[in-house]
Amino acid sequence: MKVIRSVAEWRQERTRFPSGTVGFVATMGALHEGHAALIRRSRAECELSVLSIFVNPTQFNDQQDLLNYPSTEESDLKVALREGVDFVFMPDFESMYRDEYRYRVIETAFSHELCGAYRPGHFDGVLSVVLKLFNLVKPDRAYFGEKDYQQLELVRGMMDAFFLDIEVAGVATVREADGLAMSSRNSRLSQEQRALAPAFPRILRSDIGAGEVVKRLEEAGFQVDYVEDRLGRRFGAVRLGDVRLIDNVTF
Repeated sequence: MKVIRSVAEWRQERTRFPSGTVGFVATMGALHEGHAALIRRSRAECELSVLSIFVNPTQFNDQQDLLNYPSTEESDLKVALREGVDFVFMPDFESMYRDEYRYRVIETAFSHELCGAYRPGHFDGVLSVVLKLFNLVKPDRAYFGEKDYQQLELVRGMMDAFFLDIEVAGVATVREADGLAMSSRNSRLSQEQRALAPAFPRILRSDIGAGEVVKRLEEAGFQVDYVEDRLGRRFGAVRLGDVRLIDNVTF
């Protein structure tokens, strides 16, 4: 496994790639089994696998949320090594945003709904950094988790809109034994909050209307941002204290 921390070094390395399919997993670090599942799909389907670790400030509408984001480089690299990643790309902000974010990708419809309605500018930052990473890594396939299904659909839309010849694959949400979707944010839950958190996906799956789901979640102790049904799925976002959890389930 080779770790590369500069864009210039990465570009040189990329020119030396042998022929064959390149798989890519973009992350912000704090790796867990959900990320490992993405890497395994890449390893199974591609000849080379690239993992990026870059905490992208432009997708944080709340600066406190950015400051609270866990930094776990040592353990992240251990996960990458264990899963057989070939290259880990870990650029810094200055090299990724030489333009100081004057140029960005903006989607004008779906990105303003669901999570976008509560996190203004979030998906501008997501799409902008994903496009930058795609242009640098030049993958054949890229793997994204279905837990962030809105993000997955927006990335797919960007691929189509800009004629990018990259296959974007969704990977099923990986869950804890109690049903909670794996997320780097779970580590910030208190013991009491962690005990309550599995009720979120359980209630989300209930065979009742979205409005009744909101009511039950609030009665259980969650602050609800939204519960909405679309694309054959039920999407939800809730808060426990200052920790925001998202999930989606199929009907």
